[in-house]
Formats: sequence, C-alpha cells, structure tokens
Amino acid sequence: MDYKDLANLIFPDAKDISYYEEKYVKRNLPEGAVVTRYAPSPTGFLHIGSLFQVLISSMMAKKTGGINYLRIEDTDQKREIEGAITSVINSLKDFGIEFDEGQIDEINGKGDYGPYKQSQRKEIYEAYAKYLLSQGKAYPCFATPEELNELREKQEAAKLRTGYYGVWAKYRNLSVEEAVEKIKNGESYVIRLKSPGNEEKKIRHKDVIKGNVEFPENDQDIVIIKGDGLPTYHFAHAVDDHLMQTTLVVRGEEWLSSIPTHLQLFNILGFKAPKYAHIPTIMKMDGESKRKLSKRKDPEAAVDYYTEEGIPKESVLEYLLNIANSNFEIWRKQNPDKKLSEFDFQINKIGVSGALFDMVKMLDVSKNVISRMSAEEVYDKVNEWAKQFDEELSVMLQNKEYALKVFGIERGNTKPRKDISKWSEVKESISYMFNDKFDKNAQFEYAKISDKNEIEKIVKLYIEKYFDINDDKQTWFDKIKDLAEELGYAREVKLFKSEPEKWPGHVGDISTVIRVTLTGRQNTPDLYEIIHVLGKDTVIERLS
Repeated sequence: MDYKDLANLIFPDAKDISYYEEKYVKRNLPEGAVVTRYAPSPTGFLHIGSLFQVLISSMMAKKTGGINYLRIEDTDQKREIEGAITSVINSLKDFGIEFDEGQIDEINGKGDYGPYKQSQRKEIYEAYAKYLLSQGKAYPCFATPEELNELREKQEAAKLRTGYYGVWAKYRNLSVEEAVEKIKNGESYVIRLKSPGNEEKKIRHKDVIKGNVEFPENDQDIVIIKGDGLPTYHFAHAVDDHLMQTTLVVRGEEWLSSIPTHLQLFNILGFKAPKYAHIPTIMKMDGESKRKLSKRKDPEAAVDYYTEEGIPKESVLEYLLNIANSNFEIWRKQNPDKKLSEFDFQINKIGVSGALFDMVKMLDVSKNVISRMSAEEVYDKVNEWAKQFDEELSVMLQNKEYALKVFGIERGNTKPRKDISKWSEVKESISYMFNDKFDKNAQFEYAKISDKNEIEKIVKLYIEKYFDINDDKQTWFDKIKDLAEELGYAREVKLFKSEPEKWPGHVGDISTVIRVTLTGRQNTPDLYEIIHVLGKDTVIERLS
C-alpha cells in the first residue's frame, strides 16, 4: 500500500484538485488591482478593530479597481453564536461597507468564487487534504488528548518548546499499513501537515506595514483537518485565499507570528502566497499606561456602541482614517466637501506601533463632520436615530418644517456651528427651542450682569424700544449696541477693553442677558437666528 491508497481510504469521494483549479478561473481585473477580504468568525459582535481592518481593505480595493469580499470562517462551530453572521453583515452595512462579493446572509452569497462560508466548502478542503496525503506531505495522527497532555508535560519538565514536532510527533512516521489498520479499527484521528521546517533556520518576510520581519521556520506538524472533518483556520484560509485569488490579506498584528506557518502551507500546496499587511492593535490610555481596547471593559470596543450613541458612521470612518494615515486630517481640512473614497489612502503609511484610540478626538472629528451636513441631512439622521433610541426626541421632531429651521441655525455658512458631536446630544442641545420643553420658571445662570433689577431694566427697554422681528442682522446688532450705550455700557468690546474702569460692562454682556433670558443658556448658536426661528410671539413672551 502507498500514500495514495491511504488518501483514498480517508477521502474516497474527494475530487482531484484539478477540478477546483479549473472551476475558479483567473479574475479579469486591471493590472495592479488588489483582491482582499474580510474573513470574520461568527463568534460575537463587530469590534472597532475589525471595522478598522475592513475599512483599510475596502480603501485598497477601491483605490486599485479591485475586489473586496466577505468570507465567513465558521469552522470552529463550538464557538459560533447564533445570528452572529447577520449581526456582522448588518453592522458593516450601517457603516456603509458594501462588499463586491461574498456572504450576504446566514446561508447565501453572491459572486463566482463561493461558497463564501467555510462550513459549506468542506469537500474543497477534503480535496486538498487528500492531495497532500497522497504525496506524503500530510498524515493521520491518532494522538489522544491524554497522549498530547502527557507530551506537553514532558516538554515542560525538560524546559523544551511545547508542541507536536520532530521526535515528539509520535505518529509522524507511522507506516501506511499501520495507519490503515488503525483507521479500520475505528480509532479517532486528525490530519496533520508533515512540516519540512527546521526551527533553527530563519525565514525572512516583508510585511506591507511592518516591513522586514524574521522568524524561525515552522517545524510544528499543525492540524489541517480536525476530528469533526472540518479544516483548521490555517489550512482553510490558505486554500480559500488561493482559489478566491486573494492578493492582499489585511489582518491584526496578533497574526504576525503565524507567518512562518502560513507561508509554509502556501509553499507545500504549490500556491502563490498573498501579501500580508498586519495592522496595529487599537490601544487606549488606562491611567498612565496603554492597553488593548477590551471587549469586556470598553463599551466603545463594539461598533454597536456608536450606533446607540448616535455617532454618525461618517465620523467613525473619518476618525479611523485619521489613525491609519496621519495626513488625512490635513487633506480633510483642505477638501471639506470631498468623499472619503477620493482620499489617496496609502497602506504603507499606517504606523507600526499600536494605534491610540481617543474618544475625545473622535467626538471632535464628529463635530466637524456634522457641521458640514445640511439641515435636511441632520434632520433625517437625527429623526432616524430618535425613532429607535429616543421616543421623546422623535415626538419633538414631528413638525419637520420647524425642526429644519432649528437645525438650520448657523449651518451652511463659512463658520458653521460645531456644538453637536452625536445624536444623543441633540435633545438637550435644542430643547430650549421648543416651548413645551422650555422652563420659563427656572433659575437661569446669568453671567457678568446678574442683578435682577438690572436684568429687568435691560429686557424691558429692549422689548419697548429696540426689538423688531423684521430687522436684518446688521440692524439688529446695531440696535443692541444702541441699547448698551443708552444703559451706560460700552457699545464696542474693544472700547471697554481700552478703558474698563469707565464702563460697568459692554455690548456682549447686554446680548448675553437677552440670550440667557430667551434660552436659559449662556452659550448658544447665533442669537439673531434663534430669535427668528422662535418668532415674535415666543420672543416677547419669554422676555416678558
């Protein structure tokens, strides 16, 4: 008996690999086009680090006229969470990530290189495992959990590397006849790669982001087909990336140490390996030190957090591009109206060390993003968010015409308002613009002018002599100056600063009195615009 007999015994129905090599034809893409993928395991929510990874893949595919596809790696079915595939797909859609091909729901995919769910590709992996077995490059291993545990304990006691390699690979050199006998006796087994590596030798590899790296060769006889008949991640990803013709793999730096194993697999299978880009881990400050953003400790680790908080998807993506390419921030300032896809993203400009996540910076980016939106855009997005997360706000926005006026204050000009960073802030931010939410009996915190009699005098004179809803902005402001001067205040701020002892205050202090009386707040967007949105009757009622 020979290796082919053993391969036929283990995989009697597996096709020859030539069938799949012919089935998955060469992609018709322009020269230099990148084929990349996002390949999550359905084991939980979408992590912000995963969104970072997917954004980079997507930018590279679009930039080169290539393909970005979604593959579901569900071979570890013990860890799979029900509904996780749908959750991941929907979360990515929420962030505007659309794939050119790949999985579209729990069962179905689109594209000519599927199935895109690894559990549906079992026969393909069997074909390539059979191919390796028939060449003596893989073998059935009958080691029991007890044997493997005993092996590890001996290695640890001798202070040796743990693992299944070299002289420790008990079933590596079993004869074909012995292996066949064990299989026919019903003994359990896995299929292992017969590694040709030598741990004392080095491999050199050029990572797209990390640059030149050096590792010992892999000499571990890794499992390629598990006892349940499904492949391990290592084997499945090599077969899939080959057949789906992946040219660039973007993944977390925690996978960098797997490079020797993965390159060895591609080499033994006779495949051309893709390029690898290992992105830095997203970190956060914890006191004086940095640590990895944690699923358990940090709510912002889950992308659903941003949806629930109402941080626009555009803000999150712009912030992640800030992390990825430091020149993005300057580009955005110079090109405020351009789409993200127009940015000349450079994958080799991604930093080598851990990317520091800063929520304050993200919200600052978000303020800028929202400031560029039209009143209509803001209304639509806030209304959509409120329907799901804030019923009270949703009711407030039912009068669309009025709400658009509110959101239109200080919007669309050269210096738009930047007081909103997320939709969950909107209700508190605009509540004073709605009479049923405005508490006229509240104790307002005035600024420099806080004497009740002085406030009443200012407001009364403003209503009686200076208030006219039909005034244009310049006329309105000139009247505020006149009001200040009549009451003995400096009509110009610079005049007050030149001789502060001469005046009790200036025109800004007078306008603050009117602002606080109308809104209950010392800081608001443009007061003139607020007055016009509130309307004559409301203004007089509140001032009175």
